[in-house]
Amino acid sequence: MNLTRWIMDRLARRRAPKPDVRLTISNLTRRSVLASFVEVADHGVKRSKGLLGRDSLAVGEGLWIVPCEAVHTFGMRFPIDLVYVDRNKRVKKVLSGVPPWRVSACLSAHSVVELASGTVRTTQTEPGDMLNFSPAEEAE
Repeated sequence: MNLTRWIMDRLARRRAPKPDVRLTISNLTRRSVLASFVEVADHGVKRSKGLLGRDSLAVGEGLWIVPCEAVHTFGMRFPIDLVYVDRNKRVKKVLSGVPPWRVSACLSAHSVVELASGTVRTTQTEPGDMLNFSPAEEAE
């Protein structure tokens, strides 16, 4: 195979958009559902944009940014809850009602789940809880 063609094939695969993945996130410790419609931001533009540009986040919706140890809410139009998670899906840190124009970090986390404000309080999610990430049920 010629080197130019190999390089072009590699670049084309890298640029190909990944399909959107949607998950349900459950708190196994509290036996509750954090969100039933969670988008995954695990590459490029999705990770950079996050929730920016949205007017709200409905109850049951969320965004899982992976990998991620810190987020900002600069330019956001609504408060959000944050759940920092380690590689084993154990909750490391939770924040509720984080308003726009803030920065948050958890250096021991591997990823963060952004949720509708009030979700952490409603589900009583706390550090140490175990989460489960599973494919979301498709709407009929």
